[in-house]
Amino acid sequence: MFVGFFFHMRARGIPVSLTEWLSLMQAIGMGLEHQSMPGFYHLCRSLCVKTEAHFDLYDQCYAEWFKGVEAPAGVAEEILKWLENPIFPRELTAEEIAALKELDLDELRRQFEERLQEQDERHDGGNRWVGTGGTSPFGHGGQHPTGVRVGGAGGGRSAMQIAQERRFKNLRHDRVLDVRQISVALRKLRRLGRDGRPDELDIDETIDSTARNAGDIDLIFRPERKNTVKLLLLMDVGGSMTPYTRLSERLFSASHQASHFKAFKHFYFHNCPYETLFTDMTRREGRPTLEVLEELDRSWYCVVVGDASMHPYELSVAGGAIDYFHNNDEAGLTWLARIKERLPQCVWLNPEPPQYWYVRSIQMVQEVFDMFPLTVEGLDAALDELKRKRQRFRWSA
Repeated sequence: MFVGFFFHMRARGIPVSLTEWLSLMQAIGMGLEHQSMPGFYHLCRSLCVKTEAHFDLYDQCYAEWFKGVEAPAGVAEEILKWLENPIFPRELTAEEIAALKELDLDELRRQFEERLQEQDERHDGGNRWVGTGGTSPFGHGGQHPTGVRVGGAGGGRSAMQIAQERRFKNLRHDRVLDVRQISVALRKLRRLGRDGRPDELDIDETIDSTARNAGDIDLIFRPERKNTVKLLLLMDVGGSMTPYTRLSERLFSASHQASHFKAFKHFYFHNCPYETLFTDMTRREGRPTLEVLEELDRSWYCVVVGDASMHPYELSVAGGAIDYFHNNDEAGLTWLARIKERLPQCVWLNPEPPQYWYVRSIQMVQEVFDMFPLTVEGLDAALDELKRKRQRFRWSA
């Protein structure tokens, strides 16, 4: 029954051999996929995909071939098919939008589960069922101040949660176009100090010592001057940050290549950092945020990159993370405040133009972090602010 998927992977460029496919069939016969689509996904990838470079292509093939076969949270296959061809809504007036009832997170999830159990046909343009192009809080392509997006692509940035597994890509660190400008700007953070083995000849001290020693040469060595800056870079990836991927990668490339830093760490997050900071977003691998912060002292700089555009619930309510299946115990603002308290020398770089910073979530983040646009000028201003914070930190210490 999976033969079509075999030929689909080969047609898309994944070099699956017949031997590997027969091994997969043997493994399925042994029940190693545990009779579940997630189990088949991982089993097939481990046996048929030879290199990590093809993981993203495999995800695309899997989504193209099996999309809707087994949807999360009990979303029926028929509902997902209805959502594939949305009927777009008419423009609502400001009064009509204001009249829509906002739901708290618990009530929203309760109603969503009820609709999934009750619905048995397609709906478009309505205000109750899972559908498209309406004012219902469930579905996509419509308008509602609080809702769960099911299927389809985002656009309005107003979904409170998204009921589907979301996979994001890590940022590349080999971008070279326009990286030099950012590298030059990052040099503003340089803080030189002498540390390590005394293997650099100090000419002035050697001359003075030789003169005091009646002309007998006395070589004086000192440690080399090195940049003592330690930088933590936190980057938002996926979702509304996708249009800014190349811009973020330039900053990441410049930071990654800046070998003069004494220490450099980077992690990923989506929308807002919570209890986990990711080292690999594709595999959803990461480290506990508290563990990372405990390893860093207050002398570290922290730069956060993200558009800060999300539903305010993500920042203000426990369990408000956009991933429907991620029940975070603490609100996003709690984690942002915790990061700033641990690393007070911090700034937030936003790729969105400042004229769009009227969004409520952006204003909430600005209450915690000093925010600057992700432009060369904005980066210069952000680094100047970090240097001022460094001076205040030294005085307070």
